[in-house]
Amino acid sequence: MGCGVEHGPLGAVPVSDTGADGSATSDIAQVISSLLREVPDFPEPGIQFKDLTPVLADARGLAEVSAAIADIARGVDLVAGVDARGFLLGGAVAVTLGIGVVAVRKGGKLPPPVLSETYTLEYGSATLEVPADGIELAGRSIMVIDDVLATGGTLAASHKLLTAAGARVCGAVVMLELAALGGRAVLEPLPVTSLYTV
Repeated sequence: MGCGVEHGPLGAVPVSDTGADGSATSDIAQVISSLLREVPDFPEPGIQFKDLTPVLADARGLAEVSAAIADIARGVDLVAGVDARGFLLGGAVAVTLGIGVVAVRKGGKLPPPVLSETYTLEYGSATLEVPADGIELAGRSIMVIDDVLATGGTLAASHKLLTAAGARVCGAVVMLELAALGGRAVLEPLPVTSLYTV
């Protein structure tokens, strides 16, 4: 089975209207924007942290974000939620679509055997894992779901990990893209859709 999703220009997937950068320009961006909490000087001075937890805690926000992502992921065999807020979104989307969800976990959280991918962070490195046994990933089409696209390292590692497991990664969807950090370029040619871009 193929990916089952149609990708527009620059990896955009239609939500209701999609901008040239792949970001959704529908009402969902307004929903996220209205619920997003900005926290100054976190995690360090000068950073304006974008807190998405109020979006997920709001019944309408969670429902509309989940529905928008489900529309984008429709036709795949599985969704993959990236540790940790991607788990919440992935579970909601999987239930909506009547499919399963794979948890892409931080290293050391899963029992062996696992498949691992280590990637570089600004200070150090991190590891992501998926089960190497018990879930058949080979040949299955998967959409990766996460909360934020920043520098792209986590989504790139997730893509690499799932591809190494034999899955066909059809694209990635995020609630929020921090465009200035250039993560989209790191992920090319993987189609990426953001519901809200700042």
